[in-house]
Amino acid sequence: MEDLIIIGKITGAHGVRGELKVFPLTDDARRFLKLKECFICGQNFEKPEASSCASARLDRGNVLIRFEGVNDRDKAELLRGRFIAVTRDNAVKLKKDNYFITDLKGLTVIDDVRGEVGTVIDCFETGPQFTLEIKRDKKKNLMIPFVKAYCYEVSIENGYIKCRMPEGLYELYD
Repeated sequence: MEDLIIIGKITGAHGVRGELKVFPLTDDARRFLKLKECFICGQNFEKPEASSCASARLDRGNVLIRFEGVNDRDKAELLRGRFIAVTRDNAVKLKKDNYFITDLKGLTVIDDVRGEVGTVIDCFETGPQFTLEIKRDKKKNLMIPFVKAYCYEVSIENGYIKCRMPEGLYELYD
């Protein structure tokens, strides 16, 4: 299967005509307004089904979408909990030093002082910045602010993130 990127989670049906309520998992929810071809899949990309977007509109932080062939509430409810993904070719173009979360997962984190500290398992928004969740061998997961001051080099191609952890952060998790 082509390389897919998840952009939203279907949280339920909206109305009786098959419209779906979607929580956007992308920086800009307006990208759904131009969505044409996509895939509906599980969280780990299982059972991807090609779909065509018939319409989309924004609604209080969510997106309301109607897909071709989903014409009533019952069909829409069957999609609750599934995810909307696009191919990398149809993903938004990123600015320099911006990354897809899916590309960060699995990268090795290397600290200037401690060397290899673990592997990125998630990245999530915490207010004005993002935070990396790092899995470590037989220790608590480590949380590092994903900002240039601490994570100064990211190499998707070579599979690593080089960082300078803030004073005392590492010790908090030991």
